[in-house]
Formats: sequence, structure tokens, C-alpha cells
Amino acid sequence: MSSTLQHTGNGKGGPQPVADGRGATILGPQNVPLELQNPDVLVSPVTDAGTIPNLKFSYAMARNRVLSGGFAREITVRELPVATEIAGVDMRLTPGGIRELHWHKEAEWAYVIAGSCRVSILDEEGRLFIDDVAAGDLWYFPSGLPHSIQALQDGVEFLLAFDSGNFSENETFLITDWFEHTPREVLAKNFRVSESTFDVLPKDIEHTRYMFAGAVPPSLAADAPPVAQPPQSYTWHMHAQEPNKGPGGQVRITDSRNFTVSKTIAAALIEVEPGAIREMHWHPNADEWQYWLRGQGRMTVFASGGKARTFDYRAGDVGYAPRAMGHYVENTGDEPLAFLGLFRSDHYADISLSQWMGVLPPELVKAHLNLDDKVIAKLPKAETWVV
Repeated sequence: MSSTLQHTGNGKGGPQPVADGRGATILGPQNVPLELQNPDVLVSPVTDAGTIPNLKFSYAMARNRVLSGGFAREITVRELPVATEIAGVDMRLTPGGIRELHWHKEAEWAYVIAGSCRVSILDEEGRLFIDDVAAGDLWYFPSGLPHSIQALQDGVEFLLAFDSGNFSENETFLITDWFEHTPREVLAKNFRVSESTFDVLPKDIEHTRYMFAGAVPPSLAADAPPVAQPPQSYTWHMHAQEPNKGPGGQVRITDSRNFTVSKTIAAALIEVEPGAIREMHWHPNADEWQYWLRGQGRMTVFASGGKARTFDYRAGDVGYAPRAMGHYVENTGDEPLAFLGLFRSDHYADISLSQWMGVLPPELVKAHLNLDDKVIAKLPKAETWVV
């Protein structure tokens, strides 16, 4: 449990780093709203030790690019330096809003937070995949393939994840940029039209394109492509999956074993009931990049050398747990907690601490921890996920 913070002592009524006979009141300035949201930073649990990099950044603090079609805000290594494996973008499109036709070197994974949109992607064989997605659905676009995103009648907001922490949403290959930086005579030759055809190209594309207002598209059937669709799907209904259930919540896992095109990003949707925890575990194959969807909680990350640090999170925050570092997530609120865990890998993998202990010879566990035989006998032989 978090320490009980003192809220008096300096005449300002803000939280104070005084708990259990430790600490002192703050005499200088305070950012009270921020301190109230981060009690385990203001007064670290006594079990925290040593120095671990910052493992939290909020989209509320990210620069927001606002245009006629919506907004986009990103969290990359520039905002969260420890997050070298994945960068994320929170994007909102108004009804009919269009994310400009583009492509990029990094693969793109997406989770629809709310609303719905139409996506398309052209594969290497010239086949166009097109589909509508709604809340809880995913898409995956392999690196280098051109694609489109357009909101349907209710608008849309989605999380984008890219398989490099250095990615920036502002550095993609845009169709209007290429036209802007190609001589008119070359455009005329390429498209076999007159140069004057391109007199109508948009101006000030930095502010009028990238993400711009548009008309709501017609039905999916009316938008059917004039070429064959690829044999594989680039979209997935994550919420339709059967979850792995535990005593305190559930976990859905989507990776290349079920969503076959998703070769570089694996995902888990974790739901934790009030007071429960995502059990102590670690990931042997990749860092975990988290996006908190609803609720609030805290995560302690355990590093080698006896180091540990605790952070508080709530909806809209990004958390991070480096590869092989042990951690748990505890729901400290009064409503269910849900967050996405993303991994730069073709498959999801974790090691459950209690399961590992449960399958070891009991004498070996007792020799390390001095636990009672009855306690060791009750250790689970299978992963319990959320307890």
C-alpha cells in the first residue's frame, strides 16, 4: 500500500512528503495536482531502492499537433528516453477526417480507442486491402507499405504504435510532400498529362494536409477496390478474443500466432479489478510499452542490483518496463483498470514468479525464502495472470 501522505504543515494544504515518521514538510513551491497524482513518487515505498530511469510520460504533457481533421500527439524517445523499442501516437480524426496518404520505414500497429474508421493498405503485389474498424479493433501495416486512414460518421480516436522509439509521426513519407518536391515536368511525364494539371496542388501543406477535414466515406461496399484484396487480413477484432482469466481480472494476447501479419509488435490487453494486481512477472524477450486506457494504479519495477522504483499511472499515461525487469501492476482505484502492453516482438512472452516457484522442487524454494511448507504447496503450477 502507498504511504498515507500528510496534507498539512506548510499552510498550503498540499500533500507533504511525511509518512510513518519519515520526511518533512515542503517549504518551497508545490505543484499540488501533480503531487496528488503521484503519491508513490512524492513518498517512495520503503522497498524502493537505487536509481531507475523515469518510466512514465503522459499524453497530457505531449505536444499536440492540431489541424482541421483532428489532432495527433506522440511519445517517443525524445519524451521518454528509456522507450527505445516503441513510439506511440494518440490520434483523433473528426467525422470524415483524413490522415493523409503516406508510408514510413517503421511498421504500424493500432488500437481503436473510440469511434470507427476506414483503413486501406496496398501490398507488394498491388493488391488493396480495405476494411472498417471500430473500438477494440486493431490494424497492422508492415513497414514501407502505403496506407490510408479516414474517420467514419462518428469520428475516431486510436493509438498508433511503431517498432522504433525514434519514430516520429511528423517524419513520414507524405504524398503531397513528394508532389511538392518533384519538378512539374517530371510529374507530367510520370502521369502522362500536361504540366498545368498540377496547378491545383495544395499550398501550405504543413497546415492544410497531413490530417485534414473530409467528407464521410460511403459504404464499404461502395468503396470496394477495383483490384483483388490480399489473402491475409490487416485488421483484427481483439475484444472478440477469449481472455485468459484470473481471480482478479483477465488478459487478452494478440501476436503473430493469431494476428498473423503482426510480425514486429505483440500486444496484451490487461484488465485488473479494484484492489487486484497483475501478478509479479517479467518479459524475457522485449521491453513492455504500456498505454493506460482507464482507471488508475501503480507499478513497481525491480532491476538487477537490488534496485526498485514505483510509479503511479492513470488513463492517458504511458508506462514502461524494460526487458527482464520484474514488475507488477496494482489497481489503486475504485473502478476496473485497463491498459495495453506492447512488445517489439512477433510473440508475447512472460515469466510468472509464482508459477516458477510453484514448479520448482519445494526444498529449493524453502532453502531460499524460508517459507512454510503449506505456503509452498499452494503455489500455482500455471500462470494466474491477475490476482
